[in-house]
Amino acid sequence: MSGATQTRRQFGDGPLSRITSRVYILLVVELLLLLTTLPALLPLLVLGRHPSNLPLAALLLVPVGPAISAALYALRHQRTDLTDLRPATLFWRGYRANVLGVLRIWVPTLLWLTVLAVNLAYRGAVGLASWWAVPLVLIGVGVTLCAANALVITSLFDFRTRDVLRLAVHFLVRTPGVSVGNALLLAAAAGITAVFSEAVLMLLASIAVLAYLRISDPMIHLIRKEFTS
Repeated sequence: MSGATQTRRQFGDGPLSRITSRVYILLVVELLLLLTTLPALLPLLVLGRHPSNLPLAALLLVPVGPAISAALYALRHQRTDLTDLRPATLFWRGYRANVLGVLRIWVPTLLWLTVLAVNLAYRGAVGLASWWAVPLVLIGVGVTLCAANALVITSLFDFRTRDVLRLAVHFLVRTPGVSVGNALLLAAAAGITAVFSEAVLMLLASIAVLAYLRISDPMIHLIRKEFTS
């Protein structure tokens, strides 16, 4: 019995096994991300890149928040042991547990960013001076980075929404490396979308979520250490 146990342990702990299991986990999470977002994102692929389409684009992006949250949950809690791979189970568990909390963060974020983007695009028509572009962009970046922190916190911890927002703002300053990393990740995503298309970004979604999770590790560690028992 001990020999069989040792064999299973070695089978699940070797470098090749870890690589294989990681690839499998990412593939499953990628498929589930596509499954939960593709019905809404397909129209986005053919939507013209005109400022008048910004409200519709925001509406189509609503399902993306819960899907990213579920992927964060699955990638965080899934072990790489080949004898215990269940990313799909973890994905759906995270989706069901966090969907309402995530939407309370995600929908207002999309609304804020849409308002800012529309005002930025039509600042001449609404009578805003050109220098307003700088503060509008800075506010948009701040809202986005705060929402990025809040999405991770909501996905992995059980806090009230107002406490999630307080922690998200707190860790913007407390963990600047996380904020910079998220900003670079968002810039890379925007670059991929601009150079190629949204479809390419969608095909890299699970890798992007894994990078997002790794960037957030310092914040996750501090929250677990200081704000949970």
